[in-house]
Amino acid sequence: MKKTIGIFAHVDAGKTTFTEQLLYNTGSIRNLGRVDHKTSSMDTNEIEQKRGITIFSDQGIFEFNNDTYYIIDTPGHMDFSAETERSMSALDYAILIISGSSGVQAHTTTLFNLLNSYNIPTFFFINKTDIESFNLQVIINDIKNKLTGDILFLNSAEDIINQQTAEFAADRDDVFLESYLQEGYSAKDLSEVVIRLIKNRLCFPLMKGSALKGIGLDNFLEIFSMLSKTEYQEKEDNCFSGKVYKIRHDEKGIRLTFIKALSGRLCIKDEFIFKKGDLTSSEKVNEIRVYKGKKYETKNDISAGDVVAVVGLKSPVCGTMIKSGETTVEEVNNFHLTAALKSRVNILDNTDVTILMEKLRMLEAEDPALSVTYREETEDILISVMGKIQLEILEDVMKSRFGISVGFEKPQVEYRETILSEVTGYGHFEPLRHYAEVQLKLMPTARGSGITYESRCHVDNLILNYQNTIENHVFERVHKGVLTGSPITDMKIILTDGRYHIKHTEGGDFREATYRAIRQGLEKAESILLEPFYSFEIYAEETYVGKIMSDIQKLRGTCEPPVINCGNVYIKGRGPVESFMDYTTELISFTRGMGSISLMYDGYDLCGNSADVINKTGYDKERDTENTSTSVFCAKGTSFTVPWYEAEKYMHTIN
Repeated sequence: MKKTIGIFAHVDAGKTTFTEQLLYNTGSIRNLGRVDHKTSSMDTNEIEQKRGITIFSDQGIFEFNNDTYYIIDTPGHMDFSAETERSMSALDYAILIISGSSGVQAHTTTLFNLLNSYNIPTFFFINKTDIESFNLQVIINDIKNKLTGDILFLNSAEDIINQQTAEFAADRDDVFLESYLQEGYSAKDLSEVVIRLIKNRLCFPLMKGSALKGIGLDNFLEIFSMLSKTEYQEKEDNCFSGKVYKIRHDEKGIRLTFIKALSGRLCIKDEFIFKKGDLTSSEKVNEIRVYKGKKYETKNDISAGDVVAVVGLKSPVCGTMIKSGETTVEEVNNFHLTAALKSRVNILDNTDVTILMEKLRMLEAEDPALSVTYREETEDILISVMGKIQLEILEDVMKSRFGISVGFEKPQVEYRETILSEVTGYGHFEPLRHYAEVQLKLMPTARGSGITYESRCHVDNLILNYQNTIENHVFERVHKGVLTGSPITDMKIILTDGRYHIKHTEGGDFREATYRAIRQGLEKAESILLEPFYSFEIYAEETYVGKIMSDIQKLRGTCEPPVINCGNVYIKGRGPVESFMDYTTELISFTRGMGSISLMYDGYDLCGNSADVINKTGYDKERDTENTSTSVFCAKGTSFTVPWYEAEKYMHTIN
């Protein structure tokens, strides 16, 4: 049986040490490394070793009880949580480490919520139980109050089939309840229902120990082995499918596509067809690597359930579902965590901007949340980030990997724009010997829906090939709004009509007409500004409740009524990223380190200070020639431009 497990924790909870012990106890590594000694087999990057934190998700592998385990050690710091989230798509199970000294911390809550959103069965391990102040019941109560009440504490493997476990299962499974009441169940029946409850996230097994001293790890492994189960179809035919969860480049700059194999078999020299927009490419698997930390083994073939890195595939991105035959590659943006901050990149040496952009694009392929943008009008390079620590790491990465010195300005919030009501946009592109006209309806949609597309254009007016071309052009770039030049979102773009010329129309003509139609529609519409929000959970002593509630109001946030229990307060709410992004430091300061806040990206909503933001941005839409609303027409062999507010008088789809 093959199982892929992810290890998660708030920073400094002992996650990497726990992973190291699992690998050592199962004989996967010969020497037990330590984070503080910079000898961990998983944190192999020089920057990770210097800072003593996990930055990149690394993979290990071990055998236990005739099962193969792929283990993914993930970053614990919030600034690298996008890397953590991407790894979740490869998992069968998760292990959430909780510090025995600190209990459930801010980022622990964020991680648990993420695992819940991906429906990943989760085991808890309370670490650092060897400290003098450790109190098991206090930590269990903390978990129940902040995460879930469906905790099943297991002190040993024998506890799986004891009376307490049977009562737990009977409370959560109606079928088993009947057997329980009649005392007609076996030990096998009980273990099977527990396995089922775990898979359905109705049961969260909890064990304890000390990863540093190796206490409780054998017990954990035995219980985990008994209560985790996977079923993969290892077909011998060519019907392979797999999920790309990570892109990396090795020391030689070779692109590695990390894939979780879901069905079938993958072999060296297998070929795949990738369609990306108008481009189609045939790509071959040149090498298959199974990584164990920094080292790897090459394989001639792998099957469902394996987690591997493939050399030779250039087109897939994080989130792509690869399958035998043809795979359509789309930019996947349905991750829960989004970089809501943007920072300007400053070149500190003589590196040419073209070279810098090439290296930044490599990092963007590895971490799509970075979203690198080059503004030609100002010659600025902007990069999206989760937080300030990530910028410090990026400086180190650019220096160590590429020998380039860069600095970053203070990150600013990324805004979005949308429209209030339906509008039709027109775009015409007709310089001499070119011709294309597009009519698009723009409709506002629900928050978080992004950009969607539909064609309602009859093929008698516009052939299907050109309709498909227009769809590709809608999605191939970020379209800017007219208020601040921020990306548009939350709208449906509907193709209603179009025109082409049998002789003069070329592929690029519809690109220009599509861009202009979207922009003309935005000029006519009533646009609104959106800003990113966090959902937050605050824990602190009851004495600080007045101060915290006042701060929330001051920061333009909203919250539910505070919940006070045993001298502590719990506050759940929502607030703008712009005002809450620095509140963590302030909260820790005035609570003397006893308060914590969990921040999780919660989508975009109406900006509360739009006028100030628009004024501060100073976006001049007339000077943005790359996003023009002007249409180009031709008469008597001469081209001429028409501004957006007059364009409809000339459109062929109307007149």
